[in-house]
Formats: sequence, C-alpha cells, structure tokens
Amino acid sequence: MTGEIEKPCLERSAATLGLFEIARRLCAEAGIALSETGSGGGSDGNFTAAYGVPTLDGLGVIGNTWHSPDEHIVVPALPRRAALMEALLRELGR
Repeated sequence: MTGEIEKPCLERSAATLGLFEIARRLCAEAGIALSETGSGGGSDGNFTAAYGVPTLDGLGVIGNTWHSPDEHIVVPALPRRAALMEALLRELGR
C-alpha cells in the first residue's frame, strides 16, 4: 500500500493566536472559560491555516466518540456554542 499525508498541519500562527484571544475575551464576557488545546486529528481548518488564514478549530458541537456507533453531542451546550459563533461573527464583521 502507498500513500501520503492528506492534510497539512494546523500550525499556531500569530494571526490565529490573535483570533483565539478575541474568542477568549468574548467567552469571558459571557462567563465562559475558553482554553487552548491540541489534538492528533485533522480538520478542514488545516487547509485554511496552511494558506495563512487565521483559523480556529473546535468551534462545532461538543460531544465525544466521534465516527463511532457511540458518537453523541451534548445538546444543552448547543445554545452556548451558537452564542459564541454569533459573537465572533459580529466582532469580526465590524
């Protein structure tokens, strides 16, 4: 079997860290703690980051056991995630 790595790394950049600080501030204003983390997986955000676009990953639903029969989302967290996305879009649209 042959192959290659399909996705580039999602590297931390100054622009992405600046975007993260905006998200952290918006969360703090809403009384929500936001922390930075990493994972070994890949996302479509890897492609935008590779082009130099400030990219935050992990803004989707909260859940666990992805891509398995036990995959699930935490429904009560959906309004909080939607509020963060709305606040980010409003802030960045100014």
